[in-house]
This record gives sequence, structure tokens and C-alpha cells, in this order.
Amino acid sequence: MSAENSKNTARSAQASLIQGLQRALQLDFFNDLFGGSEQVITPHRPPNTIDPANGVRKRQILIQDQVLDYELRRSKRRSIGFLIGAEGLRITAPRWVTVADIEQAIREKQQWIIAKLSEKREQNHRRKEATMRWEDGARLPYLGKHLTLHIREQSRASIYHDAEQDILTISIPPDSHEQQIKDRVKAWLQQEAKHLFNQRMPLFAQRLGVSYHSMSLSSARTRWGSCTSQGKIRLNWRLIHFSIDIIDYVIAHELSHLREMNHSAKFWATVESIYPEYEHAKRKLRQHANAELPTF
Repeated sequence: MSAENSKNTARSAQASLIQGLQRALQLDFFNDLFGGSEQVITPHRPPNTIDPANGVRKRQILIQDQVLDYELRRSKRRSIGFLIGAEGLRITAPRWVTVADIEQAIREKQQWIIAKLSEKREQNHRRKEATMRWEDGARLPYLGKHLTLHIREQSRASIYHDAEQDILTISIPPDSHEQQIKDRVKAWLQQEAKHLFNQRMPLFAQRLGVSYHSMSLSSARTRWGSCTSQGKIRLNWRLIHFSIDIIDYVIAHELSHLREMNHSAKFWATVESIYPEYEHAKRKLRQHANAELPTF
């Protein structure tokens, strides 16, 4: 073999080696580009599971050095929805949105999610501690204060309110159970609420110069009151747990809808015209909205 041929062979081998190294580097580059390092980012992510009871997909993601569990539901909605409930984080997303996009959205909202989850845990803890025990000596919220329950066993059932001592005495037969106590107290509270609402409603209606068709009690879980265009007003009986200024605010609010069936600036001016202190009462109601009330 001539010297020239040897040089050509060496150059060819060197070129082949360089091309091989370039291909190897390119493969490594594209491996990183298309997700080859994902397991490094979330190395402990467990496999996803399906809850056979309802088809809800349960997933986990690592954010801020902690594993976050969440439920993923698919729907026809156009956006990704986040809900912090009793069971934790629930996400509802369009069917066409990828899991990668959903988890990116979680990371973008991680501060809000973690803060709300913390609030929910604290709220559940307070609720657990504040759960009312229906027994002698228990305290019942009433008109912004508390009544002490005095439970007596007697053959004849009755209930008596000592307003001066803030004591509610419930007499029940010896074989009664807790639900009977709750039912008796609930009936008394609803009676008190109806009586008080019927006293306060005409006062504010007169100030506003309106008349309403009727007032009835509501047991709604998410609304304190409602008003129809026919003048039918419903007030949540659980307002009886709160102070009179909050009750008056809700009454003034609903009566004002007889003038303005909306929540415009004109509506709030109407509320202020008959209840100037409404802003303070409105803030108090918002604070009490998350308060733990007795369950019946």
C-alpha cells in the first residue's frame, strides 16, 4: 500500500469517528429535548390510578418538595378549573388538554393551591374542635351571643328560654336520643327567627317605601336571603345565630331588590339609604360565613 493510500485510509477512519461522535451527541441532545430527563425532575412519581367507583383519575405531582395528590376529571368545559374541597384538590379540564399542560397549570398556580389547601386543613381542624356536643352545658350561638343548654329528663317534653340568664332548658323523656334534642332546638330557633324577621321586615320596608308580598324561612346552604320580582322574600333561619345588625343588613339587602333587581351602584345606594351601617354588617357576615354553625 502506498503512503498516499495510507493517508487516505487514516483520514477516512478519522472522518468516520468524528461522524459517529456527532451522531452520539445528537442522540443525547434530542433525548434531553424530548423528555429524557423527566424522570430526574420527578423521580418518585407513582403510577396513576383509576378509581373504579366513579372513573375519577387520581394523580400526583411534586411541587415545592412535597407530593400533591389531586383528582382529574374530564369535561366539555373550555378551561382548566381548580377546586379545593374537603377531599383536597380537584381539577376539571377539557378532554383535549394534555396532562403536561395541566401540570404546568398546577405549577403556575402552586402558591394559590398550597395556600388554599392550608386554609382548608385549618378550617377542618377548627370545625372538628368546634363540633357541638348536644349535651347538658353545651353552648348554642344565638343572636351573636351564646345560650347554655340545660337538658332535663322529664316525662313531658318542653323548652324554655331564660333571656336574663341566657339559658335554654330542654325537657325530654328519659329514653330520648340526641336527634330529638336537635329537632326540638331547631324548631325553637326557626320559631324565634320567624318572629324576629316579621318584626324587623316592616320597619325597613317602611323606610324604603315598599311593600312585599310575603316572607318565608329558607334552609339554603349557600344563600342568606332571596327576593323575587313578585315581592316574595325568603330569609335563612340560620341568621338567628348572628347578631341583630347582620340580620338587619340581610333584610335591608333583600328589600332593596324590590327597587333594584341587581347589585349595581344604585342598588347599594338604596341599601345605604335605609341602613347606613350596612358596610360594617356586610363585613361581619362575610367573616361569619365560614363560621362553624351547629348541624341539625
